[in-house]
Amino acid sequence: MAKFKSIETNDALDELFERSYDEPVIIFKHSNSCGISSHVMEMVDEVGNEINFVVVQDDRDISNSIADRTGHRHQSPQIFVIKNGKPVYHATHYGVDPEAIEEAINRDND
Repeated sequence: MAKFKSIETNDALDELFERSYDEPVIIFKHSNSCGISSHVMEMVDEVGNEINFVVVQDDRDISNSIADRTGHRHQSPQIFVIKNGKPVYHATHYGVDPEAIEEAINRDND
């Protein structure tokens, strides 16, 4: 099971991107008013890693910062695996695949 951790500040987001140079980081953009987003959150619970998430209705500025840093326009649900400050996996809605997330985490990306 995943360990979900809320991203509550832009400083915390900065720390995650910095940490991605040492280990893969998962970032999930979640909408608390969307049934698809809730279902996708249940699906990614299978990933045995920490999943850092932002609720887009509560923290629009953090959500926008994620879009700016990754180069992927905002969607929710939306998930990224970040390595070396860059997304190596990105998916939205029912394109999110827990197995592909784990593969991206374990794959060497230079």
